[in-house]
Amino acid sequence: MWEAFISGLDGLLAGFRALTWQNAFMMSIGGVLLFLGIKKNCEPLLLVPIGFGAILVNIPVANLMGETGLLRHFYDAGVMTEVFPCLIFIGIGAMTDFEPLLQRPRILLLGAAGQFGIFLTLALALILGFSKNEAVAIGIIGACDGPTAIFVTARYASHLLGPVSVAAYSYMSLVPIIQPPIMRLLTTRRERTIKMDYPEKTVSKTVKILFPIIVTLVTCIVAPMGTALMGMIMLGNLMKESGVVSRLTKASENEIANVVTLLLGLSIGATMEGTKFLNVQTVLILFLGFIAICFDTVAGVLFGKLMCFFTKGKINPLIGAAGISAYPMAARVVQLEGRKYDTNNWLLMHAMGANTGGQVGSVMTAAIMLSVLNGLGLI
Repeated sequence: MWEAFISGLDGLLAGFRALTWQNAFMMSIGGVLLFLGIKKNCEPLLLVPIGFGAILVNIPVANLMGETGLLRHFYDAGVMTEVFPCLIFIGIGAMTDFEPLLQRPRILLLGAAGQFGIFLTLALALILGFSKNEAVAIGIIGACDGPTAIFVTARYASHLLGPVSVAAYSYMSLVPIIQPPIMRLLTTRRERTIKMDYPEKTVSKTVKILFPIIVTLVTCIVAPMGTALMGMIMLGNLMKESGVVSRLTKASENEIANVVTLLLGLSIGATMEGTKFLNVQTVLILFLGFIAICFDTVAGVLFGKLMCFFTKGKINPLIGAAGISAYPMAARVVQLEGRKYDTNNWLLMHAMGANTGGQVGSVMTAAIMLSVLNGLGLI
């Protein structure tokens, strides 16, 4: 009887004996993500499931990412098949209003400038010795777009999916912390207080309906490798603007998006297993991802300053920071930063135009890059 008791006690202690410092460290990282999401309200919809997933996967013996583990099923069914990113993009499209962009088409240029970090990071990754496929996946972090990063990495460098997806979503969530110091460093107080006029004309419903159809045809024919992502985001937007499938639109932006965000967050957290995640390669990827987001912001703001010069002060350079794909976080950051210097300065809708341009720009950049590399036989 005593031996049975000792044996049972030994089984209860198996988890503690199997706990490694890597597991403990990654659990603490999961705790930090939960703190940022819950206490600091930094994109809790993303960081709470990611943080908790990181804790779950590092519990010894549970083996949740094993062949028959629960998190493995989520990961294989939604991430490796690229289903989750595409479903997320339908929801994003259903929630996106392209009217601010259509009212000021030139703002699309800011969305293009905001992709500079992709190419810089791609070059740095190659210099640091990553393969072409790995460099492409790491460069996509600069899109500041989690679904795009997952889509590309799962297809061309699946072994890097953990650090790339964690970097993409973490930095996307930390945009309100990363961007403001750069915005203040690159602009003068006078530039930050520039007020932009709102166009009096409205965009017709016909134009709003035709826009996603035309964008899909043009961009997907030019860069077919991005058809899945561009097609899904434009389908979501078409459903919204058509007004005839409100049930599908509401489901896409609410129930479907919520469920997929939860499962995707858990799946990303599940890639943060200590023994596999903690290595020099991961540190380099996180570093390169940070460089990418910073230079996206730098390029956007500097291009905003250039537009400000050519329009004789009609463009507030701050909106250039919204030319990344972190929608609508980057636009909110611009609004808050502008109001610090003038409480009557309303930049939100202008920033939303740049932000939607960045959303389209990030997918288009990834698609062009993949199509070119595929045509050259490099991937």
